[in-house]
Amino acid sequence: MTKKRVLVLCTGNSARSQMGEGLFRAEGGERFEVFSAGTKPGYVRPEAIAVMKELGIDISNHRSKSVDEFDGQAFDYVVTVCDNARDNCPVFPAGTERIHWSFEDPAAVEGSETERLSAFRRIRDQIHARVKAFLQDRAATAR
Repeated sequence: MTKKRVLVLCTGNSARSQMGEGLFRAEGGERFEVFSAGTKPGYVRPEAIAVMKELGIDISNHRSKSVDEFDGQAFDYVVTVCDNARDNCPVFPAGTERIHWSFEDPAAVEGSETERLSAFRRIRDQIHARVKAFLQDRAATAR
């Protein structure tokens, strides 16, 4: 069985797409080869690392990557998790299914550490629900 290739895209590849990559890997297991990237990469936010660790998912070794690193590669699915990435997403080869999930940017939340972590948890949980639904839908259509 060949693994399906998934690329999760956001602007900074610092929070939403990093959490999406970790969740796809954890939930999809051996069925998927998962990557994340950004249109303007920055750094992986410590809050994203912290809230993923709460689920037992370690993304501390992840790094922010430019979508340009994946130029010319084939993907089965490209999932944009912010509107900016959707609007600025490069063209991928035919056969790539583009999926858009719009999530608020938890990195834009200002306030105390508790308030910021709460925002990251909320978005993590929203992404987690979408990843689970995506995987259940794909498993059902594969039968």
